[in-house]
Amino acid sequence: MLLEERLAACISISAPVTSIYRWQGKLQKEQEVMLIIKSTQQCYQALETALKSAHPYELPEIIAVSVEQGLPAYLNWLTECTKES
Repeated sequence: MLLEERLAACISISAPVTSIYRWQGKLQKEQEVMLIIKSTQQCYQALETALKSAHPYELPEIIAVSVEQGLPAYLNWLTECTKES
């Protein structure tokens, strides 16, 4: 959905990881899959909205990490992939 809607250029899916966290006053231990979603700052709000509506968790972990530098050709590709056609 994120790729089809051009909200992301690439999504990397990790092997299952074990997450241990406190939720509603109790310690939880769950197997989860982490996604690294490559997108642009301009797409962030729509991307967040789409993730929240599709995610089964009440409070999904959605964080943005700013890119200070990168291979110019890759950054251009990322921007082109997330532009509306």
